[in-house]
Amino acid sequence: MATLRRTDYVGRVEWLGQSDGATETLRSEEMTAMELGFHGLTGARHEGENRPSCVRVTNLYEQGTEIRNVRQLTLLSGEEMDTIAAELGLDSLDPRPVGVNIVLRGIPDFTHIPPNSRLQGPSGVVLTVDLENLPCVYPANEIEADSPGHGKAFLTAAHGLRGVTAWVERPGALKLGDEMRLFVPSQRAWAP
Repeated sequence: MATLRRTDYVGRVEWLGQSDGATETLRSEEMTAMELGFHGLTGARHEGENRPSCVRVTNLYEQGTEIRNVRQLTLLSGEEMDTIAAELGLDSLDPRPVGVNIVLRGIPDFTHIPPNSRLQGPSGVVLTVDLENLPCVYPANEIEADSPGHGKAFLTAAHGLRGVTAWVERPGALKLGDEMRLFVPSQRAWAP
């Protein structure tokens, strides 16, 4: 019996980008296609099978402890980005200052899909969702630099809409226009 349930939800890739791991900024550069390996995206800010732990897991590890890298990629919903843009008073939210790798359109309530869900692309590439990606000051600062007076509200506007982090379970290619099918864990919700 499969522990992952195939859903009818499909997200179309409407934007791809890469944050350069060699720079201080998380700003992404637009791409038309990407080749994903077990390490994630070559040259990207969050590339690697392992990573030093960050502030998100300080209740588990001393900062800088080597751990498995389950945040190789950042995925956002086009619909949720539209909502954030409206809250910020912008016509649209440019994915570049937000540091996103993949923008998908078509999966409702995307930021809250269950952890351990899978997204499968036509090449066979499979991404495993880790957790909700919480809003932080880095994209807020980038948005503020591009659109003065709008970035400061990002933390509030993006609450519950910042997408998810994910890691590559099966390598493969991904390109603009590809559709990614959502598979969710079939277990019931935790009820202690």
